[in-house]
Amino acid sequence: MIARLLLIAAVSAGCSACAFSQDATPKPRSHMRRAVEQHDGFMQGGMHHAIAPGVVLDQKVDAATHTITLRVGPMNLPANTSHMKMPQPADLIWAIPITGWLLSYHPHLVDASGNAVPGVVLHHVAFWNENRSDFLCPNKEEHIFGAGGELTDWTPIPGYGYRVQKDDRIRVETMIHNPTAASYDKAFLQIEIGYLDDASPAPVKNFYPAWMDVAACGNSGYDLPAGPSEKSGSVGVKYDGILLGVGGHMHDYAKQIVLEDATKKKSLATLQAKTDEKGLLLSMPVITFYSTGGQSLAAGDQLKITANYDNPTGKLLRAGAMGIVVGYFVPANDTALAPLRHAAKSPMPHPHDMHDMKDMPNMSHDH
Repeated sequence: MIARLLLIAAVSAGCSACAFSQDATPKPRSHMRRAVEQHDGFMQGGMHHAIAPGVVLDQKVDAATHTITLRVGPMNLPANTSHMKMPQPADLIWAIPITGWLLSYHPHLVDASGNAVPGVVLHHVAFWNENRSDFLCPNKEEHIFGAGGELTDWTPIPGYGYRVQKDDRIRVETMIHNPTAASYDKAFLQIEIGYLDDASPAPVKNFYPAWMDVAACGNSGYDLPAGPSEKSGSVGVKYDGILLGVGGHMHDYAKQIVLEDATKKKSLATLQAKTDEKGLLLSMPVITFYSTGGQSLAAGDQLKITANYDNPTGKLLRAGAMGIVVGYFVPANDTALAPLRHAAKSPMPHPHDMHDMKDMPNMSHDH
């Protein structure tokens, strides 16, 4: 998502160096439950859904190419079904298989035969490190990867990586829908992740994902009014360092999202949304800074995020918008972020029930 420098090589299904494992089936955890547990996540806001049965997380580790391939599925996607009516996968836990650094992410969707499935059926996927708090919003878990229907590649940045330890718990949250006229049976979300093994001295510097949201440290989704609209929010920087680059996450009818250093009165990036003739989102651009040394940030800086939309439907779209700038941050003093690491919390017990939309105030939309 930060720089399109290299694509991750796809892992061959018959690779002799691949180790294959399947994580234990998780206890189902609804979107509402996980929102309660982490005080509203970036990507969820207490939405209730039926849980899709039988969805598991598989992984293959190819030591020869230094690639981990994750696969979430199978998922059945009936045609013309919104995310509110679609049964959703339970949260799944990925136990990190190595100590070292994650470098890149290449998401795509396939069917059971390996044929491509349109990316538009992915509403979003989000990876949360349950062993670390977010450096901008420590009330949240560290959000290390995310993608929507545009399936943007998060490609390597030479000299930098995300530090992980073996058995770190990564919570994988997936939401699907199918706005197309075709149904897809047994679809899988597949993500190839490049990595480096542990070494001393470290072969790369540590970066930390920076999620800068118009909702600040609250729930990312908000209601989208009819016509042109603007929403702003800010987050405070607590550490000196640099931003290596940024991309964006918005929804349909997006126009642009702007990141500013309000303290320095400096514009950092303007990301213009690419949409089709109906205003449906096609892609968001990526802007990189690392070739010029990065954008400098200082402890105490306030970062302002402003999202602009133009909704032509003539109606309010409940939870129809998000405005997030996503970047990689490199601190001047890496050890200052060490206290953000902690033991993963045990999941809270809860019933496995079928949630009822009529019990959800302000969630009657079908968008």
